[in-house]
Amino acid sequence: MSAHQQQMQAFAKYNREFNARLYQLVAGLSDSERKNDLGAFFGSIHGTLNHILLADRIWLGRFASAFPAMESLQQAQLVQQFSSLGDELYADFTELSAQRLATDKVITQFADELTAVQLAGTMKYHNSQGKLRQHPTWVAVAHMFNHQTHHRGQLTTLLHQLGHDVGVTDFVAYVT
Repeated sequence: MSAHQQQMQAFAKYNREFNARLYQLVAGLSDSERKNDLGAFFGSIHGTLNHILLADRIWLGRFASAFPAMESLQQAQLVQQFSSLGDELYADFTELSAQRLATDKVITQFADELTAVQLAGTMKYHNSQGKLRQHPTWVAVAHMFNHQTHHRGQLTTLLHQLGHDVGVTDFVAYVT
């Protein structure tokens, strides 16, 4: 197994485990606390969680188009079209949580299924502005994971401002 394959599998593990911990903490908040606009880029904790899920499903949709034979993406909830990166997929937190778990399972299966040849290959897709993008697949997969981490960092700040500590967020704490 190549180093890129191992890295993507480790990123998927980190994503899944940290999301589980984060959602468990957020479940203890009231709906109004989750949905209160705290001035984040997507407004609230709930808005940010929705955005991360939306972006993950957009990326999975792009990967499904690039690699239509991948079993992990055959029955997955994918997003091919959207009006805004702030689209709300689920207003209900319980449904959002269930869909996060389902998508994290798909991401883990996807990372396990990725081959060294796929990761080294060139991927083509259109970004949210319709511009054709082209680069190595490993860059796109790494970006999906980096994007999640970026917005989870925003969530940890919002939660800290509300008096909640999410604990250790370091990648190495989840994969070693």
